[in-house]
Amino acid sequence: MIKKFGLAAMLAAALLAIPATSQVQPPVAPAPATPAPASAPPAPGPATPALTQADLSAWLDGYFPAALKAGKIAGAQVVVVKDGQILVKKGYGYADVAAKTPMDPDVTMMRIGSTSKLLTWTAVMQQVEAGKIDLNADINRYLDFKITPKSGRAVTMNDLMMHRGGFEEGLKDLLDTDPKRFKTTERYLKENRRPMLFTAGSVPAYSNYGVALAGYIVERVSGEPFAAYVQRHILAPLDMRHTTFVQPVPPELARFLSKGYRQSDQPPAKFELVTTAPAGSVSASGADMANFMIAQMQDGRFGSAQILRPETVQLMHRPETPPQPGFDTLAHGFFYGPRNGRLVLGHGGDTIVFHTDLNMLPAEKTGIFVSFNSRGTNDAVYGVRSRLFDLFMDRYFPAAPRPDQPAIASAAQDAAALAGHYESSRRVESGFISLFYLLQQDQVTANPDGTISMASIEDKKFREIAPGLWREMGGTQQLRVTEVDGRRTIVDSANPVSYAQAVPLARNAVLNLWIAGLSVLVLLATVLLWPVAARLRKVHGLPVTLTGRPALARRLTRIAALGDLLYLAGWYTILAPIMQSQVEVYNDGLDGWVRTMQLAAIVPLAGAAIGLWNLALLRQPGRTWGERLRGVLVALALLGIVWIAWMGGLISLNLNY
Repeated sequence: MIKKFGLAAMLAAALLAIPATSQVQPPVAPAPATPAPASAPPAPGPATPALTQADLSAWLDGYFPAALKAGKIAGAQVVVVKDGQILVKKGYGYADVAAKTPMDPDVTMMRIGSTSKLLTWTAVMQQVEAGKIDLNADINRYLDFKITPKSGRAVTMNDLMMHRGGFEEGLKDLLDTDPKRFKTTERYLKENRRPMLFTAGSVPAYSNYGVALAGYIVERVSGEPFAAYVQRHILAPLDMRHTTFVQPVPPELARFLSKGYRQSDQPPAKFELVTTAPAGSVSASGADMANFMIAQMQDGRFGSAQILRPETVQLMHRPETPPQPGFDTLAHGFFYGPRNGRLVLGHGGDTIVFHTDLNMLPAEKTGIFVSFNSRGTNDAVYGVRSRLFDLFMDRYFPAAPRPDQPAIASAAQDAAALAGHYESSRRVESGFISLFYLLQQDQVTANPDGTISMASIEDKKFREIAPGLWREMGGTQQLRVTEVDGRRTIVDSANPVSYAQAVPLARNAVLNLWIAGLSVLVLLATVLLWPVAARLRKVHGLPVTLTGRPALARRLTRIAALGDLLYLAGWYTILAPIMQSQVEVYNDGLDGWVRTMQLAAIVPLAGAAIGLWNLALLRQPGRTWGERLRGVLVALALLGIVWIAWMGGLISLNLNY
């Protein structure tokens, strides 16, 4: 449900959108029916196929084989439920390419990433029913360590379920492949506390840390280890025999686990250990997830089991605050929004190699779960996954044609005012990872026809149909322009877990890329020309023209240029694994090298001072304009490296990134 773009989004995908009144919240009161979507669904026309087992099977068979082959995706499974029964369950491709083990949705277990959160939120709602969690209470009530809120506003469970806890994103220790190095969720939460970017409840910023907190709270108030709690209170009643939060999976289930691949023609990846386990560690079969969807759409009932009371399910499926018409929001952990005039509840999930999506149409008693075991060539899985649901909806639940609305008179002027660079509210500002968010941002472009485009929303144009409201031309996606904390902010109707916030000039990606690029070019030229100049003097017998302090300053400036390049090369060795999605590299074992590079900040700082000293000496009589120009360029380049290092979090002693 969240559009991915560029390196920062790839990083975000790997990182796996009231005062308390009482000590214990009473059982949930009956809730009103789930509100209807913004527009009434159209009646199926004569060309709309009925959602039957035969038609759906044939359609899926026509979609998956070609999509997997073209994208180099090893395997996938898909399960569709309707009216409390499994309508279709299918596997395509291989769970193990080398062994040619077919994908079997009954038993093959996939890593479902953030779709795991739906099980965690179900556990939370069970504890709300039990009176042990108050959704509006300060979460510090339930913790054995303290979360320090921003601006005094306490973080509540409702905030965590809406991804509005205010936490900055984090990468360290998020994913690992070595069980010996793997941290428990409790240890991770206490050792990797995330700074607060926003006042709780104010701005959505998708947070795995926040969901891990929720799971830890379930563990503390229930008195059971989290994985054991879910097994006893959710998985067992729903007959989910091939599902577990345990990592690595228990020995009796290990033989059912699908291997994961970057792409189908490459060796399998290692098992991904998710440290924020409640946020993304589940291994599950498609058939098991069908049982979960059935229970959610039958008011908590599956067979003779009742995992939640009907009024609790209704509360869970209802947003705490009604959304703006046509805009997605979160309903106690579920993504909630209109698709083709129908209400859809769901959640996607991604590890590095596994990719999942779950969507339910509660009014139609229909749900679809799909999971892939490969990222695919050029990240092909994202397109294959999103197209599947779009085509499924258009085939079986089509939308009525909707004409574009005309633009308002000030649209072109407003488009020009909106143009610029924006950063996601889901970001890192502490530590060296913030460099990626500094150098790559979203961009809004004002088009000649008065529309706008966003780099993160490919191949779409938006027309302003009301002040501050932009609608997709030929579609239903909307952008709303508002202001948050004095910053221009764009709210995407399809993304309720982050805002796009206009960047100040100092954080503008184009400015900082130019500073970084030109600085490196000047320093490279300085270092490369150094031996060339020495060689020319020797070959042609040219005299040394500088002595004393000017000669020393020039020599030290060249050394400073070399030092800065080596400094950048050192940081590159730390940052390069992100570009290959090797998130498991970032753990305590890297702390020594990170600390070394943090202390190495003395190199660019000293270099900048030397460059300024050399520049001051160039003001002495007898120096040529060529020497002065070179001195200015080198001094600016040395200062530029300091600027990028400071703005990108490289000049810091923070090991919690």
